[in-house]
Amino acid sequence: MFPMILFLFSLFLSSTHASEQEFCVANLKLPPTPAGYACKDPAIVTVDDFVFTGLGKAGNTSNIIKAAVTPAFVAQFPGVNGLGLSLARLDLAPGGVVPMHTHPGANEVLTVIQGSIVAGFISSANAVYYKTLKKGDTMLFPLGLLHFQINAVGVTSVALVGFSSSNPGLQILDFALFGNDLPTELISKSTFLDPAIIKKLKSVLGGTG
Repeated sequence: MFPMILFLFSLFLSSTHASEQEFCVANLKLPPTPAGYACKDPAIVTVDDFVFTGLGKAGNTSNIIKAAVTPAFVAQFPGVNGLGLSLARLDLAPGGVVPMHTHPGANEVLTVIQGSIVAGFISSANAVYYKTLKKGDTMLFPLGLLHFQINAVGVTSVALVGFSSSNPGLQILDFALFGNDLPTELISKSTFLDPAIIKKLKSVLGGTG
């Protein structure tokens, strides 16, 4: 009886090992599902699926927030599919800011590699945590919490950012309120802001209503 149990156990281990998949490079030719992208056929996977070269180049900060985020999420970096991680580069020109925003799908860790950045987040208990980060400093931003980054010096600041998801998601508070067609009256009632201020912000951020 024992030899039979041992044989079945070894058979189970071998079949489990054979069915293990070490990676699941995203097949970007197919639409994503709630569980992520389907896997590319391992026979056509190459080393380039596991290499991303975009983080070495500065982003274009000539925009209203004077900031640029270069993502290395699953859509740009298929090798991270299913691994629960991704990266990004943040460039903040002088006066640059990433407004209050959330990542509904990931925790975030930010490391300053150039310049200085004021960064912080607000907990669900409305406790505020912020600090001026210098080169080499790292800060964490828990999943789903509102947080921000602001250039703290007169030169471009740069940070590398890591996420605990291959697709962390993003919602910027200012654009969620003032960059769409949500009626001014409803925004005013739900935020206590003056309608004139709301209309002004809508005109700047592309909203209507």
